[in-house]
Amino acid sequence: MSSIYTLIKQPHITEKVLLMKEDRNQVVFKVAVEANKVELKKAIEKIFGVTVEKIQTVNVKGKKKRVGIREGKRPDWKKAIVTLKEGDSIEYFEGA
Repeated sequence: MSSIYTLIKQPHITEKVLLMKEDRNQVVFKVAVEANKVELKKAIEKIFGVTVEKIQTVNVKGKKKRVGIREGKRPDWKKAIVTLKEGDSIEYFEGA
């Protein structure tokens, strides 16, 4: 098991995620590829002090990109969609 601070890499912020946060009380994080749901639940509850109801994980394949004649691929990554208990929230963006 990795450290809880290496499992969660960063919040994934898009317009769709902001709507999910308002409507369904869900937040999305980019997480380590080897992380599982049980480890992620413990890490999020300990770091942010919230109660997690459900976690969905998605393995995202990296896109193929080309610059001139050279072709490459962005890395694969994993995201976790976390449903929080009613009344709980994670404030990672509102301070600015």
